Amino acid sequence: MSNGHSSCGILGLFLGFLTGLVWLLLATLGVITKFLIILTLGALANIFNILISLIGFLVVIIFGLLIFKKVWRCHFKK
Repeated sequence: MSNGHSSCGILGLFLGFLTGLVWLLLATLGVITKFLIILTLGALANIFNILISLIGFLVVIIFGLLIFKKVWRCHFKK
């Protein structure tokens, strides 16, 4: 049983962090907007770009915090 702590390893947390960075980078560079314009969904491109960049930012913050907490606990283990 877990007592509220993350049960996944540092590799899983790091991969989640990198995934969030990739989504944030794709949204920032406009790759998602260009892709949706190619699919003739240009009217929805800005909305999806904002949503994906927001989700990417939140994923980076959450997984970054979890990585920091896991490293902090391992470093100061008594």
